[in-house]
Amino acid sequence: MFCGDYIQGTIFPAPNFNPVLDAELLGGALQGFGCDKDLLIDILTQRCNAQRLLIAEAYLSAFGRDLVGDLKEKLSNHFKDVMVGLMYPPPSYDAHELWHAMKGAGTDENCLIDILASRTNGEIFQMREAYYLQYSSDLQEDIYSETSGHFRDMLVSLVQGIREEGYADPATATQDAMVLWEACQQRTGEHKMLLQVMLCNKSYQQLSLVFQEFQNISGQDIVDAINECYDGYFRELLAAIVLCVRDKPAYFAYRLYSAIHDFGFHNKTVIRILIARSEIDLMTIRKRYKERYGKSLFHDIKNFASGHYEKALLAICAGDAGDY
Repeated sequence: MFCGDYIQGTIFPAPNFNPVLDAELLGGALQGFGCDKDLLIDILTQRCNAQRLLIAEAYLSAFGRDLVGDLKEKLSNHFKDVMVGLMYPPPSYDAHELWHAMKGAGTDENCLIDILASRTNGEIFQMREAYYLQYSSDLQEDIYSETSGHFRDMLVSLVQGIREEGYADPATATQDAMVLWEACQQRTGEHKMLLQVMLCNKSYQQLSLVFQEFQNISGQDIVDAINECYDGYFRELLAAIVLCVRDKPAYFAYRLYSAIHDFGFHNKTVIRILIARSEIDLMTIRKRYKERYGKSLFHDIKNFASGHYEKALLAICAGDAGDY
């Protein structure tokens, strides 16, 4: 992290929160003839996730109806994806995204990389639990059957959530860096295994030291070395872990930028990152985005999205007009 950097999200608990009143307002917005989408945005993007869950309970008590079900029924397209996505507790949202990334024809490997390369052990543990509860299926087994090769082995390793935490040993960092360097030179199956064990199991603090030592030994940045030596999704996953170790908000800024610019606005990715990071580090992600790419995230969303979908995304981005 950069010195003095305070990591922060864009959505906080609303003061003077009244779930019963919110539920009644939402009922009016959803049960009527049309649908007051502006009101939905005003309420659901201005409450934290825990508050939204309380609103859903109050809604059920007041109307005997499921709020998520009503949102799904009344809304459509990407706007629906945003409003429904906001209603999932974070572990359930990750589980939902992973399930849909693997279900049906083809697999959305980038979604698997985004989530599994960036979550903490605790987040992974809760996500696996939520996945099992929601889909009566084992996340690790599903990943195993939907992916292949060293990419699969690495994802399976990450989903076990056994990374060391807070531990760093400068004495072994040089040795670890030598192993990494050799793995980039040799590229055998055995070396890929060594890479996997190191990047999936060592603490962020230890890996930071290792990457610095790697630079000293090889005269090359570890990401450049990975890009030269490996290919496909295995390479993408290796690079994602390195970027998350270095600066997680910068990783997500990069992912948002490529989702907006390289794919002609890859809606699923943009929605997922904004919702998943909204209470963690989205404000910092916005800052990195502006620093790296010159344009604000707000500006780029405005350019590519429209209507209530655009409004909802911008409301989650939050912040002052001056930031844009």
